[in-house]
Amino acid sequence: MAEIRKLVVTVEEIHSEMGRDVAPPARKAVAVAVIANPCAGAFHEDLTELIEIGAELGGLLGWRCVEALGIGPEDAKSYGKAAMVGEAGELEHAAAILHPSMGAPLREAVGGGAALVPSAKKMGGPGQTLDVPLGHKDAAYVRSHFDAVEVRLADAPRSGEILVAVAVTDGGRPLPRVGGLTVDQVQGKDGLR
Repeated sequence: MAEIRKLVVTVEEIHSEMGRDVAPPARKAVAVAVIANPCAGAFHEDLTELIEIGAELGGLLGWRCVEALGIGPEDAKSYGKAAMVGEAGELEHAAAILHPSMGAPLREAVGGGAALVPSAKKMGGPGQTLDVPLGHKDAAYVRSHFDAVEVRLADAPRSGEILVAVAVTDGGRPLPRVGGLTVDQVQGKDGLR
């Protein structure tokens, strides 16, 4: 079970871009957990504890995003995940949290998702920026949903901590116009189209 020091949830709304109205507003929610790193300070061959924490946080943070947007899970359109490990940890700790088990509970929180969940991982310290990549939850080729949201907490991650973030949107970028697969063309079968 994750030892959580703090949770932070924010919602960004973009109402206008380049003097044009964005209607409905482009909205991104990001939920962040700052947790103790149970593997900090020493090499651990077995990262099962971090993998289990990833599953726990996938559901928790996904639900927090959906709630913050005030939508039903089926109305979530894109998602992403990221983790920043403090200096007493290693990059593989972020990978253990993000990859083997976080996806299924996150997909449950957002009402499905055929596409891979975009992810980013890095080492860092308090106040450093972590970009959470975003992609359409059912079709990776939907360019209008290629995006990111920035996370930065002044006091995290501390040396023996990991900052874990999940982001969810209820739409794509404001005023998208670079072509590609459109939302109405999504089949949602192979995660690509």
